[in-house]
Amino acid sequence: MTMEALANIYHALSEVTRLRILKLLEHGELCVCDLVAALEMSQPKISFHVAALKGAGLINDRKDGRWIRYSIVSECDLFRRYLISTTLEKITEDDIAGDRARLSAFLEKKESTLPVRRNVS
Repeated sequence: MTMEALANIYHALSEVTRLRILKLLEHGELCVCDLVAALEMSQPKISFHVAALKGAGLINDRKDGRWIRYSIVSECDLFRRYLISTTLEKITEDDIAGDRARLSAFLEKKESTLPVRRNVS
């Protein structure tokens, strides 16, 4: 790992918003709109922080139709994996209880407004 890559990782982990995003992603993938609702921030601001995490190799993205879903990297070098896990274990659920509550409410509302897909034979 280069010195620049290492600095990039530490830079990505040095911002509270990015730590909140990682903690929310700990339980599965989310799209930017989910993070906007949970963190009560604008889409450009969330996208900026997501780009920093992605650039540091801490999160992945996956295209799902018109959505891009983000998740914590599952396969990466041992050092990066260690940093992610030790960082996330230091952030308590109490620290992000409001974020989780807003995310849950948003996801519930989102699910209830999605069109029902019917199998047509």
